[in-house]
Formats: sequence, C-alpha cells, structure tokens
Amino acid sequence: MTIDVLGRPELAERRARAAVAVLFFTNGALFANLLPRYPQIKAELGIGNAAYGLAVAAFPAGAVVAGLGAGVLVRRLGSARAAVASTLLTAAGILLAGLSPSVVLFAAALFLAGAMDAFTDVAQNAHGLRVQRRYGRSIINSFHAIWSIGAVTGGAMAAGAIALDLPLGAHLLISGVLFGTAACVALRFCLPGPDTEPDEGTGAETEPRVKGSAAAGRPAMTSRTRYVLAALVLIATAGTLVEDAGNSWATLYLSDSLNASAALAASGFIALVGAQFIGRILGDRLVDRFGQRAVARAGGLVAAAGMGLALAVPTVPGTILGFAAAGFGVATLVPAAMHEADELPGLKPGSGLTIVSWLMRLGFLLSPPVVGLVADEAGLRLGLLVVPLAGVLVVVLAGVLGARKPQPASGEG
Repeated sequence: MTIDVLGRPELAERRARAAVAVLFFTNGALFANLLPRYPQIKAELGIGNAAYGLAVAAFPAGAVVAGLGAGVLVRRLGSARAAVASTLLTAAGILLAGLSPSVVLFAAALFLAGAMDAFTDVAQNAHGLRVQRRYGRSIINSFHAIWSIGAVTGGAMAAGAIALDLPLGAHLLISGVLFGTAACVALRFCLPGPDTEPDEGTGAETEPRVKGSAAAGRPAMTSRTRYVLAALVLIATAGTLVEDAGNSWATLYLSDSLNASAALAASGFIALVGAQFIGRILGDRLVDRFGQRAVARAGGLVAAAGMGLALAVPTVPGTILGFAAAGFGVATLVPAAMHEADELPGLKPGSGLTIVSWLMRLGFLLSPPVVGLVADEAGLRLGLLVVPLAGVLVVVLAGVLGARKPQPASGEG
C-alpha cells in the first residue's frame, strides 16, 4: 500500500523557513535600494551610456568571478553563516558604490558587491533547499517570491529617499544597517549543524541534494544531456537578461527617453519585480496544472509581446506595463531551469544546479555593456529590444522543460 504523507513541520523547521525568507528578502532589498539611484550616480560621475554600461557590468562580473568559490565558502562556514557574512559584505560594497567619487571606484565597489551577492545567492538557496528537505515538499519558489518582495521594498525605499531628497550616502547607510541587522537576527533561527544530512535508514552523511534528485551512480553524461544543460543555461540567462533590463535601464529609459520624473521613473523597476513576485506566487499552481513547459512558453510570449508593444508605442504608462509584463513572463524561468538541471542524468548531485546558477550570471555581465553600446549608437529604446528577444528565445527552447508536474514523494505503508 502506498500513501502520500506530509507531516506538519516542527517549530524549528518553521522558524528556519522564516529565517531563510528573511535572508532572501534582505538580498532582494539591498541592491534594489541602489538601482533607482543609478541616474543620479551617472550624472554625478559625468559618464555616457557606454561607460555606464561597462561600470554597472562590474556587479555581474564580480558574481561570475566569485561564483565557483561559493561552494568552498558554504562548506567551510555552513550555508547560513556564509549567507549572512556575505550579506553584510554586500551591504558594504553597495554603500561604497554610492559614495564612490570616480567611475573606477564605482565599478570596483560594484565588483565587490557582486562577488558577495553570488556567495549569498548560493548559500541562501543551499539553506533553503535544506529546509525544503525537512518539509518534504517544494517551498523554494516561495523564497524567490520573498526575494521579489524585498526588491520591491528596496525600490520603493529608494523612490521615497529620492522624493525626500535624502542624501545618497545616508540612504544607503540606513538600508545597509537595517537589512544587515535583519540578516544577523535571522541567523539565530536557521538550522543548526552541518549542511550534510544523514542518509535515511543508515545514519551515513550524504551530500545535500534536492528532493527527488537522481542518486549517485547515475550514467555518464550523454550528448543529449549536454544539449539540455546548454538550453537550460540559455533559458535561465534569458530570465536574467530581462531582470537586468529592469535593474540597469528601466529608470534611465523612463527618465531620459520618456521624460518621466525621477520618482516616477523608479516605477519601471518596481513594476518588473512586483509582477515577477506575482508570477512566482502563482507559479507553483500554474506549473501543477499546465506543466513547466507550457508555463515557460506562455511567459516568454507575455514578455515578448508586452515589452515589444511598449517599445513600439513608447509612453510612460505603457512602458511601465511593458516592464511588468516582462517580469511576470520570466518569473518562473530561473527556478525551473535550476530544478531541471538538478535532475539531469550523468551529473553529480548539485552539479547541474551550480553550472546553471554560475553561467546564467553571464546575462547580467554581458547585457549592460551591449545595451549601452547600442544605446549610444541608436538609442536606448533599440537597446531594450533585448527583452522581447529573450522572450522569443524562451519560447523556442522551452521544450527541454518538463511537460507535467513533478510527482510527490511516496511513503510505503
């Protein structure tokens, strides 16, 4: 007889889930406090679009350079401690970026913040997956939704600081202290002990893995597996390209090209991450009903059509709605690509997840300078065509994603 049983989590596990949610929230809020201040920093440094694009690319460059070292940090400190330590250093890097008197120092500070953000990303996801294993069901999408809430909160804080004419240094110091303190408090409630879990029934420790992953001893990686892994990287990268459009260019496009006020221009970024949050809240139910493949294809179409129409007929309200459509469309792409990568045959547990997580950051690295160069030559409106093109790419490659919802784990009775 086979029965599906999901017991109620213990108090410690529920507290750990809340603590991981705080870590995701602070991670989203910290950087989002800086993004709407980019036009002010760009103006104060007196740089053009190309130089600006290269400078802000330092953040993803730091993440790419440091990304593969995240695993070492997690093994040495533990995922929870690594997440909190790197959160504090991310806050310091963001504060330094806001106070930098030159474009070189600005880029260097962003490089530091990006490297620390990569550590935080891997560590908080690792601890979130550890809590998920204790729950016995998927909860990881809820953490990514909380990240979006943090990003919206951070963007709103920045818009409020701009409206109140709060000095940039004071604004970022308040943000860093507030969210750094929250992360330190959350550490108290994270799961104790090492990140390895005892193998059920044997007491032997095993490597952390997502529930349902293939066990050790899986067959050698085939050419089909390599193709699917490459496609998953491109799908995740398409999601990051759209996110970067909101991060780096939404505020500038609305303020410079469409003449929106500074406070209103921040709405483009807020709309993107806000819609992304809604998409992640609804994502699990949509995937359960229609399958990840259909959800991703529909999302790609929404992103391509919504932002394509906004660029074809440029208005402030239409552009804000276009960024919202883009954020909603790509909401589930990164979690979907990571989950599928972790299930691929021929890879050690966690290897597919690490590869996708690391390589997708190339989207953040390559997008700002490319868009900046196009903007200087032909205008930012043309440069933002990267958003609908990313949506089309997802529609083309979504066939590698699962067509049906994952089956729940079963216990025998």
